[in-house]
Amino acid sequence: MFSLTVRRNFMIAHSLPRPAFGPAQGLHGATFVTEVTFRRPALNEDAIVLDIGEAGEVLDDVLAGLNYKNLDEHPDFAGKLSTTEALAQYIADAVAGRIRGGSDGRALASLDVTLRETPDAWASYSLEFDAG
Repeated sequence: MFSLTVRRNFMIAHSLPRPAFGPAQGLHGATFVTEVTFRRPALNEDAIVLDIGEAGEVLDDVLAGLNYKNLDEHPDFAGKLSTTEALAQYIADAVAGRIRGGSDGRALASLDVTLRETPDAWASYSLEFDAG
């Protein structure tokens, strides 16, 4: 399986209003290092997984809707907890929705999104695609 990973940063504000989150129940900021890894079983005719520039642009577009936003006020998170895990799934779904339309995107087997809050703590979400 071949893979390509692109990496970007973004910053958000949010609160996690449940006792399980302790001090994070209040409004606070978070900065994430975001890594998206695209996988496919065989390289395309140009011997790549997909164009690295396109992969970065797609991620930039997705993160532009989150960067410097208060997720407590973001319509896509209304009534939902914006945990690191939930954000990873949101980004994976949004990236997949944009990238899967192209021929290289249709050939992808999966993608993974990892959000690193610190060098010592991160969460990931994996999205597998049906063959075909």
